[in-house]
Amino acid sequence: MSKTVFITGASSGIGLASAKFFFAKGWDVVATMRSPDKDTELKQLDPKSMQVLRLDLQDLASIKSAVEAAIAKFQKIDLLLNNAGYGQNGLFETISREQIQAQFDVNLFGLMDVIRTVLPHFQDKHSGGIINVSSGGGVYALPIMSIYCASKFALEGFTEALAYELASQNIWVKSVIPHGGVTNTNFGAGGLAGPDAPESYKPFVEKVLGAYGKTVAARSISSEDVAKVVFEAATDGTDRLRYLVGNDSRGFMKARYESKNDEEYVTYMRSFFQ
Repeated sequence: MSKTVFITGASSGIGLASAKFFFAKGWDVVATMRSPDKDTELKQLDPKSMQVLRLDLQDLASIKSAVEAAIAKFQKIDLLLNNAGYGQNGLFETISREQIQAQFDVNLFGLMDVIRTVLPHFQDKHSGGIINVSSGGGVYALPIMSIYCASKFALEGFTEALAYELASQNIWVKSVIPHGGVTNTNFGAGGLAGPDAPESYKPFVEKVLGAYGKTVAARSISSEDVAKVVFEAATDGTDRLRYLVGNDSRGFMKARYESKNDEEYVTYMRSFFQ
């Protein structure tokens, strides 16, 4: 019997690439997204094994409806791939409380709602797997990305703690961490820092943007690269927690994991931005 993967944020990027990759590997795929009516690619695949559904992480009813529809069609979910999320740039001072709430609603609280909705099904069948797509921004922090990093640091902590809890229930939890290269450096200093960035930040912002521009990974990773690692995490049969995928040309990941102490790590990071 084919296995079934339930994917959030499958309209583009890693989610779309993962949906196509798992489908090609013979899995039944539930591809969820906020606006399924706009999807043209996945709906062209065999509907016997591909189901495209609406799911908005800020709409609990849509989460419950999607999970119920998936189980009704395929009788089971074997893997939950929490991919949906977005990044928010800007100096902390320029980001409103409402914008911060929205960032956490999508990147953390909505993800938790999906897991909470799927868990009773996993408990009933005494098995299941969860993969959370995280970010290098959840392992090391970067300026002008404080809110995004905060949401991903929280996700990393939650994922690790949840993995301990659910292992006792024969349910595994893993984190896939794409990293390496800031791809949106074409934004101007004002746009990246926020529309109302205080003038006093201008020298700092210019230095940070310069650092980003000089240290972007020479070879950007693709969504397909990440999808392959997601599939590896789903099928390798190990209890490994974190899977890193990317080009660490800046050495941030190496500094995080290989520094002799925290002072050495922070000194290395500050050398880029101060």
